[in-house]
Amino acid sequence: MVMVLASTVVIAVLPLVFILGTLIVKGAGSLSATFFVASSVPAGQTGGGVGHAIVGTLVIVGMACLMGLPLGIGAGIYTAEYPGTRLATACRFVADVMNGTPSIVIGVFAWAWIVARQGHFSAYAGSVALAILMIPMVMRTTEEMIKLVPHSLREAALALGYPRWRATLTVVLRTALPGIVTGTLLAVARVAGETAPLLFTALGSQYFSLDVSRPMAALPLVVFTYATGPYQEWHRLAWATALVLIIVVLVLSLAARLATRQRYQRN
Repeated sequence: MVMVLASTVVIAVLPLVFILGTLIVKGAGSLSATFFVASSVPAGQTGGGVGHAIVGTLVIVGMACLMGLPLGIGAGIYTAEYPGTRLATACRFVADVMNGTPSIVIGVFAWAWIVARQGHFSAYAGSVALAILMIPMVMRTTEEMIKLVPHSLREAALALGYPRWRATLTVVLRTALPGIVTGTLLAVARVAGETAPLLFTALGSQYFSLDVSRPMAALPLVVFTYATGPYQEWHRLAWATALVLIIVVLVLSLAARLATRQRYQRN
């Protein structure tokens, strides 16, 4: 049985190894300092880079985190601490439905309610779409992690005279923080690579921009545009951009884990 389980682990990891290997083989050769800082060049020309898309991804995903993480974590705390209420049951059901909703549906929703009313595409609309995708994932992860905290910790905090809200925030939430951070990283990793919602909202741009009220480039949009383009140079840049997208997600994940570990070491 140990050999069977080990074999399943190897089979599960093989697709990831093949994906990373393919990206490194086909994309690593195109990486350079210019690639990371330059913007795109006109079609048919060689060179260019994805500096504008890297900044756009950080801006869009960062705004989505500012909107989605507080709501998702707050909803997860409520559903975990008050599981029997009608509101918690309804929130849990809606979150499960939203987790199964295709991302393109969220993109169409954001387009109808934000882009169509504004009359133009914008990075803000893209952030809203990604935040909607992020909230149910963060909520369910937070709820499950808080449920794993022993009730004895809650009882000890209440016995010391802590009100329930303070016991939840300072004892329960602090104990469940590593699991919540892990779930948050998974949510960020998913939305950072979403393309369909951004096609209907942020649209993409060939230029460097920090104006969230206008179209903005993002790494998934660049990969989609270059991979479906007719030029061989675009295909080369698409492989390199996909590799950069993986690197960005990895750096964000490692930074969050390092910050959490250092905090616990100080405590």
